[in-house]
Amino acid sequence: MRTTIFFIFIAIGLLGCKNEPADRESTELSYYRAAQSNLRSGNYADAVSQLQLLESRFPFGRYAQQAQLEIIYAYYRSAQPEAARSAADRFIRLHPQHPSVDYAYYLKGMASFDENRSFFATLLSTDPTKRDPGAARDSFDDFALLLQKFPNSQYALDAQRKMKYLKNLLAETEIDVARYYIYRGAYVAAANRGRYVFENFQGTTAVPDALAIMVEAYQLLDLDELAEQSLLILSSNFPEHDSLDSDGNFVK
Repeated sequence: MRTTIFFIFIAIGLLGCKNEPADRESTELSYYRAAQSNLRSGNYADAVSQLQLLESRFPFGRYAQQAQLEIIYAYYRSAQPEAARSAADRFIRLHPQHPSVDYAYYLKGMASFDENRSFFATLLSTDPTKRDPGAARDSFDDFALLLQKFPNSQYALDAQRKMKYLKNLLAETEIDVARYYIYRGAYVAAANRGRYVFENFQGTTAVPDALAIMVEAYQLLDLDELAEQSLLILSSNFPEHDSLDSDGNFVK
């Protein structure tokens, strides 16, 4: 009788051990499905919690890497750009050869790109030198890195479009600062800003304005040769600019 009971307990124990991996996998899958459900319904805060719980309880599980990737998206969609960038950096560091690592680079750029919404609020400031386009620069650099590492990524085209927009935005910001410097009588600073745009933001809509600022600032500084050189480039390349008359003279 005792022998029979002993073998019954052993059998129960073996069954328990046999079922444990299956139960563990089932629990891991339930966490993942819950996170997916929250992502689909837009409950990003709950999705973050579920994905964090999934990774902490199953750090080497089947869904751990996917959870690390999807938490970047959840942070991004819940308007937590710093957390999204940090999560993206972590994923890139841990899984540089992951087949979806380009998505992490893209989301990192998107997190900074959307942060520009707060930058636009600063455009109301009367002093443009106080504006901080740091997020725009970060986003531009992140997209540039994506294109450098993954030129054939499915996100490459959108990254290129956003980089073009950001480049124009950054150039226009420099122009606003240059105009402010002219208004305040800081003509050397204004000329330097104009030259910076001309040298570093070719292809943007701000280039002719940069040349016009250089002409004006150099004239105000009595640097006639530099003013004439800038005017020649402006009139030759952008003869319709509103700072020029019909004869190509600077009238602004």
